[in-house]
Amino acid sequence: MEENQKNVPAKRVDIVSVKLVREKTMMYKNRRVRSPQDAYELMKEFLGDVDREHFVVLCMDTKNQPTNIQVVHIGSLNSSIVHPREVLKSAILSNSASIICGHNHPSNDTTPSPEDIAVTQRLMEAGQIVGIDVIDHLILCENNFRSLKESGYM
Repeated sequence: MEENQKNVPAKRVDIVSVKLVREKTMMYKNRRVRSPQDAYELMKEFLGDVDREHFVVLCMDTKNQPTNIQVVHIGSLNSSIVHPREVLKSAILSNSASIICGHNHPSNDTTPSPEDIAVTQRLMEAGQIVGIDVIDHLILCENNFRSLKESGYM
Protein backbone atom coordinates (compact mmCIF):
# COMPACT_ATOMS: atom_id res chain seq x y z
CA MET A 1 0.00 0.00 0.00
CA GLU A 2 1.11 3.51 -0.67
CA GLU A 3 2.11 5.61 2.31
CA ASN A 4 -0.79 8.13 1.91
CA GLN A 5 -3.46 5.36 1.90
CA LYS A 6 -2.50 3.99 5.33
CA ASN A 7 -4.23 6.80 7.25
CA VAL A 8 -7.41 6.96 5.12
CA PRO A 9 -10.50 5.75 7.03
CA ALA A 10 -12.34 2.75 5.65
CA LYS A 11 -15.27 3.35 3.30
CA ARG A 12 -18.65 2.10 4.48
CA VAL A 13 -20.47 -0.01 1.87
CA ASP A 14 -24.20 -0.60 2.27
CA ILE A 15 -25.52 -4.14 1.97
CA VAL A 16 -28.91 -3.96 0.24
CA SER A 17 -31.67 -5.99 -1.28
CA VAL A 18 -33.78 -4.84 -4.19
CA LYS A 19 -37.45 -5.69 -4.61
CA LEU A 20 -40.68 -4.46 -6.12
CA VAL A 21 -43.29 -3.16 -3.73
CA ARG A 22 -46.95 -3.69 -4.63
CA GLU A 23 -48.84 -0.48 -3.91
CA LYS A 24 -52.27 -1.75 -4.97
CA THR A 25 -53.90 -4.02 -7.54
CA MET A 26 -56.49 -3.79 -10.29
CA MET A 27 -58.44 -6.49 -12.11
CA TYR A 28 -57.87 -7.23 -15.79
CA LYS A 29 -60.73 -9.21 -17.29
CA ASN A 30 -58.98 -10.28 -20.51
CA ARG A 31 -56.11 -11.99 -18.64
CA ARG A 32 -53.86 -11.66 -21.73
CA VAL A 33 -52.89 -8.74 -23.92
CA ARG A 34 -53.67 -9.89 -27.45
CA SER A 35 -53.66 -6.56 -29.27
CA PRO A 36 -52.73 -2.89 -28.95
CA GLN A 37 -56.43 -2.27 -28.21
CA ASP A 38 -56.22 -4.56 -25.15
CA ALA A 39 -53.14 -2.72 -23.89
CA TYR A 40 -54.80 0.66 -24.53
CA GLU A 41 -57.86 -0.30 -22.49
CA LEU A 42 -55.74 -1.47 -19.55
CA MET A 43 -53.49 1.59 -19.60
CA LYS A 44 -56.45 3.95 -20.02
CA GLU A 45 -58.20 2.41 -17.03
CA PHE A 46 -54.99 2.64 -15.00
CA LEU A 47 -54.31 6.29 -15.86
CA GLY A 48 -57.85 7.61 -15.64
CA ASP A 49 -58.17 11.32 -16.42
CA VAL A 50 -54.69 12.70 -15.82
CA ASP A 51 -53.94 16.24 -16.89
CA ARG A 52 -50.20 15.86 -17.54
CA GLU A 53 -48.18 13.44 -19.60
CA HIS A 54 -47.63 10.10 -17.82
CA PHE A 55 -45.26 7.46 -19.18
CA VAL A 56 -46.21 3.94 -18.09
CA VAL A 57 -44.72 0.50 -18.59
CA LEU A 58 -46.86 -2.63 -18.71
CA CYS A 59 -44.81 -5.71 -17.80
CA MET A 60 -45.88 -9.12 -19.07
CA ASP A 61 -44.92 -12.75 -18.68
CA THR A 62 -44.19 -15.23 -21.48
CA LYS A 63 -47.94 -15.68 -22.16
CA ASN A 64 -48.52 -11.90 -22.50
CA GLN A 65 -50.33 -11.82 -19.19
CA PRO A 66 -49.83 -8.49 -17.41
CA THR A 67 -47.86 -8.87 -14.22
CA ASN A 68 -47.56 -5.22 -13.23
CA ILE A 69 -47.96 -1.69 -14.46
CA GLN A 70 -45.98 1.32 -13.31
CA VAL A 71 -45.88 5.06 -13.90
CA VAL A 72 -42.25 5.64 -14.86
CA HIS A 73 -42.40 9.39 -15.29
CA ILE A 74 -44.84 12.26 -14.95
CA GLY A 75 -44.05 15.10 -17.29
CA SER A 76 -45.35 18.56 -17.90
CA LEU A 77 -48.41 19.40 -19.94
CA ASN A 78 -46.68 18.47 -23.20
CA SER A 79 -43.42 16.65 -22.46
CA SER A 80 -41.88 13.79 -20.57
CA ILE A 81 -38.27 12.72 -20.06
CA VAL A 82 -37.85 8.96 -20.13
CA HIS A 83 -34.71 6.93 -19.50
CA PRO A 84 -34.46 3.25 -20.47
CA ARG A 85 -33.08 2.32 -17.04
CA GLU A 86 -36.28 3.58 -15.38
CA VAL A 87 -38.56 1.89 -17.91
CA LEU A 88 -36.80 -1.46 -17.69
CA LYS A 89 -36.24 -1.48 -13.93
CA SER A 90 -39.61 -2.97 -12.94
CA ALA A 91 -39.49 -5.36 -15.91
CA ILE A 92 -36.12 -6.71 -14.78
CA LEU A 93 -37.17 -6.98 -11.14
CA SER A 94 -40.37 -8.84 -12.04
CA ASN A 95 -38.66 -11.22 -14.52
CA SER A 96 -40.82 -9.95 -17.38
CA ALA A 97 -40.50 -11.43 -20.84
CA SER A 98 -41.82 -8.32 -22.56
CA ILE A 99 -43.21 -4.85 -22.03
CA ILE A 100 -45.56 -2.42 -23.71
CA CYS A 101 -44.90 1.25 -23.08
CA GLY A 102 -47.47 3.95 -23.28
CA HIS A 103 -47.93 7.60 -22.60
CA ASN A 104 -50.81 9.98 -22.90
CA HIS A 105 -50.96 13.12 -25.00
CA PRO A 106 -53.15 15.61 -23.09
CA SER A 107 -53.43 17.53 -26.39
CA ASN A 108 -55.56 14.61 -27.73
CA ASP A 109 -53.35 14.37 -30.83
CA THR A 110 -51.97 10.85 -31.36
CA THR A 111 -49.24 12.03 -33.73
CA PRO A 112 -45.87 10.84 -32.37
CA SER A 113 -43.28 13.52 -31.75
CA PRO A 114 -39.66 13.04 -32.87
CA GLU A 115 -38.87 12.47 -29.16
CA ASP A 116 -41.52 9.71 -28.96
CA ILE A 117 -39.90 7.93 -31.89
CA ALA A 118 -36.36 8.39 -30.53
CA VAL A 119 -37.22 7.09 -27.06
CA THR A 120 -38.95 4.09 -28.61
CA GLN A 121 -35.80 3.22 -30.54
CA ARG A 122 -33.65 3.59 -27.40
CA LEU A 123 -36.03 1.39 -25.41
CA MET A 124 -35.95 -1.30 -28.09
CA GLU A 125 -32.14 -1.27 -28.11
CA ALA A 126 -31.91 -1.40 -24.31
CA GLY A 127 -34.53 -4.15 -24.15
CA GLN A 128 -32.55 -6.21 -26.63
CA ILE A 129 -29.45 -5.93 -24.47
CA VAL A 130 -31.20 -7.15 -21.30
CA GLY A 131 -33.44 -9.70 -23.03
CA ILE A 132 -36.80 -7.96 -22.64
CA ASP A 133 -38.91 -7.56 -25.77
CA VAL A 134 -40.41 -4.09 -26.24
CA ILE A 135 -43.60 -5.14 -28.03
CA ASP A 136 -45.19 -1.74 -28.63
CA HIS A 137 -45.37 1.89 -27.58
CA LEU A 138 -48.84 3.42 -27.43
CA ILE A 139 -49.82 7.07 -27.49
CA LEU A 140 -53.05 7.36 -25.52
CA CYS A 141 -55.65 10.07 -25.98
CA GLU A 142 -59.09 10.54 -24.51
CA ASN A 143 -61.00 8.25 -26.91
CA ASN A 144 -58.34 6.81 -29.20
CA PHE A 145 -54.72 5.77 -29.39
CA ARG A 146 -51.87 5.09 -31.79
CA SER A 147 -49.65 2.02 -31.82
CA LEU A 148 -46.13 2.93 -32.91
CA LYS A 149 -45.63 -0.67 -33.99
CA GLU A 150 -48.71 -0.68 -36.22
CA SER A 151 -47.66 2.75 -37.53
CA GLY A 152 -44.33 1.34 -38.70
CA TYR A 153 -42.02 3.01 -36.18
CA MET A 154 -40.94 -0.30 -34.61
